[in-house]
Amino acid sequence: MQLNRVWLIYRAGSQAAQRQARRTGSELRAAGCEVSVAMSGLEANPFPGLLADQGDPPDLVVVLGGDGTVLGAARHMAPLQVPILCFNVGGHLGFLTHDRKLLHSGSDQSGSDELWQRLREDRFALERRLMLQALIDRGDGVPQPGDGSQDGVHLAFNDFYFRPCLDEVSPTCLLELEIDGEVVDQYRGDGLIIATPTGSTGYAMAAGGPILHPGIDAIVVNPICPMSLSSRAVVVPPRSRLGVWPLGESNRRVKLWKDGAAATLLEPGDRCVIQQARHHALMVILDQSPSYYRTLTRKLHWAGSLTSGEASPN
Repeated sequence: MQLNRVWLIYRAGSQAAQRQARRTGSELRAAGCEVSVAMSGLEANPFPGLLADQGDPPDLVVVLGGDGTVLGAARHMAPLQVPILCFNVGGHLGFLTHDRKLLHSGSDQSGSDELWQRLREDRFALERRLMLQALIDRGDGVPQPGDGSQDGVHLAFNDFYFRPCLDEVSPTCLLELEIDGEVVDQYRGDGLIIATPTGSTGYAMAAGGPILHPGIDAIVVNPICPMSLSSRAVVVPPRSRLGVWPLGESNRRVKLWKDGAAATLLEPGDRCVIQQARHHALMVILDQSPSYYRTLTRKLHWAGSLTSGEASPN
């Protein structure tokens, strides 16, 4: 891997991440890299400014934060096919991140120097993870603003979800789902989640959806608290084209969220079309023998991780 230009993105509001960014930036500059350091959060999106200032994308994006910081980086870097290397600094669960100890395994800079040399020598793996894109059709043929793309496309690494945008009445909505041109169901309840395999361990899992291995390209469709026992989560092929319409009175607006960040508002008559994005996110994997199941047991505190961590005699 070329390491001529690296972007260091750290979690907004985290002093630990900011300190680590300064330290890592100094190490990379000492190794001959051109480094740009920026803060990322719900109120701070550094990527349009970095692209405008520098013109060309970097060779690598290093993320110092939690999963939320990773999601923001993936939405902007996946279309450019820039690899992302993530470390859990100031985050919580850290499903998508490496342990920050890998940044400095020794008391001096020898550990981090070894890390950057390892990347230059291509001693790592690249994991491709499916992303979703959403396009809003308001019936006027005018694309709505998305993630900075010219065609108005919104991107999500974890999920898109639809929730009522109402303050004065009960927070429920009625959504019609079409898959590949066929109306499948109408969901009345708290909303609808459409998730990637990566996002299956997020909001979709909390709403009772299945966990998908990230090596599977598929899409999870999961209702949120539906008012019908027959409305269940389904898993559809990655090339499926999903259309979602809000139904009901004109004031029953629905908000579309992407990876937990607000995307846009939908009114009855609008349609949101969601499908697999054109590009996968490229995640740098340093572990020589990664185990998704070990990550699940550790992060979700499954029974095996609460005991000795050893397999039972059975």
